[in-house]
Amino acid sequence: MMSRTALDLWVGIFVAIGFAALVFLAMKVGNFSGISGSETYRIEAPFDNIGGLKVRAPVKSAGVLVGRVQSISFDTTTYRAVVQMELDKRFAFPADTSASILTSGLLGEQYIGLEAGADIEPLKNGDRVLLTQSAVVLEKLIGQFLFDKAAAPAVH
Repeated sequence: MMSRTALDLWVGIFVAIGFAALVFLAMKVGNFSGISGSETYRIEAPFDNIGGLKVRAPVKSAGVLVGRVQSISFDTTTYRAVVQMELDKRFAFPADTSASILTSGLLGEQYIGLEAGADIEPLKNGDRVLLTQSAVVLEKLIGQFLFDKAAAPAVH
């Protein structure tokens, strides 16, 4: 039969492994893991409305994770949100790339989708993406639909 100290030691090891597993899962779910630990470059894009986009949100192209949202600020001269993204250097995008704010599923997390253009020059560190499409705000769509229905003439 095991002694009390050996049993306490094994229980402690088991609890430590369980705690480490919980921390690992929390990091994965909270998007705290890096892209892949490789070098990055930074670009920014102005949007009229970013919806529920958050810092550390994924930046994807063709469904592949290519970067993360680094910061979100407000430009007081243009009254637009400016999103700074950090992209993996392995992925060089053309200078005329467009950025859209998309949603995973119907009510999922928001992310930035990059659509590559056809320019020969690539985006460089500090460049600005000028072709942007803001987030679709569900409340505005529902309001517009209801307003259109109310304004339509009644059919008898």
